[in-house]
Amino acid sequence: MKLHNIAINNLRRRKAKMVFLVSGLMIGVAAIVALITTIRILSEDIAHKMDEFGANIVITPKSEGLSLNYGGINLGGVSFDLREISESDLDKIETIKNAANVRIISPKVFGIFEHQGQKALALGVDFPAELSLKRWWKITGEKPSGIGQIVVGHEAAERFQLKPGSQVRILDKDFQVSGVLESTGSQDDQLFFMPLTVAQKLFDKEGKIAMAEVAALCHNCPIGEIVTQISEKIPAAKVTALQQVVASRMDALHNFQKFSLMVAALILLVGSMVVFVTMMGSVNERTREIGIFSAIGFRKSHIMKIILLEALIVSVASGVIGYLVGIGATRVAMPFFTEHVSHFSLDPLVAVGAVFLAIVIGLIASLYPATAASKMDPSEALRTL
Repeated sequence: MKLHNIAINNLRRRKAKMVFLVSGLMIGVAAIVALITTIRILSEDIAHKMDEFGANIVITPKSEGLSLNYGGINLGGVSFDLREISESDLDKIETIKNAANVRIISPKVFGIFEHQGQKALALGVDFPAELSLKRWWKITGEKPSGIGQIVVGHEAAERFQLKPGSQVRILDKDFQVSGVLESTGSQDDQLFFMPLTVAQKLFDKEGKIAMAEVAALCHNCPIGEIVTQISEKIPAAKVTALQQVVASRMDALHNFQKFSLMVAALILLVGSMVVFVTMMGSVNERTREIGIFSAIGFRKSHIMKIILLEALIVSVASGVIGYLVGIGATRVAMPFFTEHVSHFSLDPLVAVGAVFLAIVIGLIASLYPATAASKMDPSEALRTL
């Protein structure tokens, strides 16, 4: 009889013990698969939500002596005679090594004008990029759809008594207020937002920008490297990472990863102990059988192979079942953790990893029992007869 047939017959005769062994290892594998899948989905969800918080990199001209603050950067007080950078330089960002990590680039240009005898600040923006960058904006009225429409900040609207549909003259051009921002608690409340190209032409800054905000965070994006790469491509600009925002985002993701590693290590330890104890007990119960094998001419290597083949069969079954159970558990539990559930699919890489992990744990945990069985003295074993 071949060794694998002996191993299979042994498992068949001990169905209850085999089910217990498969269940113990399967629970460990399923827990690890569910944990890894959950952490991946939650990390992607957190990264997606954090990306909605706004920019984490700011590009400004290299200039000094500015006092007005916008977005954490100085832009000047009364005078906006700033050095600017060329808008075309932003195209170079698409050529950096980590260009795929750059999600949004929102260029801006500033201008001062007078309205009703008071000075006001206009900000030219690329509305699609700006609205994508600032998803928390809530606009009363409509989003601008033409070059003659603007959006007014909450405080500016109250100051000049403006509402959706109002007409505003900025320098020599008339604009219609398409919408008014609800209060954001930031300097956006004091601004007049207009299309970038219109602002550049109106304030004689065609082809120039005063700054650009960049959202470049995704899962494990190297923010520091991205800043360096942009600085090398645009030497005339100062590129700054908003470190507090970046650190808080990355800390959250790293904490999830650390937690998953700790739990996975604990589960691996418990799973290996279950296999070890069960296989050791099985060897002790089969003293007579092992003694007979030795007496009829089985070598030590043959006995070890029988025990390890049993562990291999159990491990493969545990890995496959554990992967399916882990994916199913994640599918059921995920709606309780996030509203945005990623599309579930049978990931071949995770499946292979689960089976391989189960095999490694099963064989390592069974190695000592198999060695102990192979070293068993046939005469001592046959005394039990």
